[in-house]
Amino acid sequence: MDNSPEQVLPPKAVLAKHGKSFYWASLFLGSKLADRAARLYLFCRFVDDLADGDLPHRKESLEDIRARLKGSSQPAGPEIEAFISLASDNNIPLEAARELLDGMLKDQQPTVVKDQAELLRYCHAVAGTVGLMMCRVLNCRHQRADAFAIDLGIAMQLTNIARDVLEDAKMGRRYLPASWVDLPASEIAEAAIPCRQPVARAVKQLLDLSEDYYQSALLGIQLLPFRSRFSITVALRVYREIGRLLQRRNLRWWQGRVYVGKPQKVLLSLRSLKDLKPIKVPNHKTALHENLQGLAGVEPE
Repeated sequence: MDNSPEQVLPPKAVLAKHGKSFYWASLFLGSKLADRAARLYLFCRFVDDLADGDLPHRKESLEDIRARLKGSSQPAGPEIEAFISLASDNNIPLEAARELLDGMLKDQQPTVVKDQAELLRYCHAVAGTVGLMMCRVLNCRHQRADAFAIDLGIAMQLTNIARDVLEDAKMGRRYLPASWVDLPASEIAEAAIPCRQPVARAVKQLLDLSEDYYQSALLGIQLLPFRSRFSITVALRVYREIGRLLQRRNLRWWQGRVYVGKPQKVLLSLRSLKDLKPIKVPNHKTALHENLQGLAGVEPE
């Protein structure tokens, strides 16, 4: 495992440095819940950095972590032991954490997604599972909330993919389904003029799809404890803004990442106040999970 100095930063410092949108939202949680959320983020960040890093034997390291999460007695490093302690204290389902590792392991080979169903299952693995785990960290007692938490994770991951098309392609990864745009990652990485518009159309499909999941998640946030509700609404609105900024930039994905500035975050936080008004939460739309059957937290149809 990498023992660089960054690995030993306090959880909130790691969140502030690498997860600026989430750190901003965590400021509204209160110290206890914010600390728990930061500890969960630290685990997710650790395995993500391991998966995307250039260390030798990273696949084997991820497999060792997964084995530890399945009950192996072999220690997998202080970051993983700290997460296991957090999971035990907060009833976090380790099944979700193992599926997160499955998603990271999938990224250890050239990524070529064939269709929307495969895309959504991947998004569940690397982000829907995080929504499930975050529900426990935030003391949510409503079982119904799991489905909506998964939706928020999926929505955010779709936004990530839309934002990082160029960066991912340079790593040999193409998460855009072949059924939308059948171009190799190497060609997308070159960002030549002939491929710009076909990829832009696929990016729009990503953002349109993410909106279905954001809309669902926004309803389900009402099931969270009041203190957590505002923070997660802020996180949703700030993250969704990334996609909207990309659209306002006319989907010019080849120009690299877009960022939400602090003034925009303040404005979006103020707008989130109106979402605190209680509403009756409708039944979850089963169609959103029809491709996710058998995965953690997904109710069977």
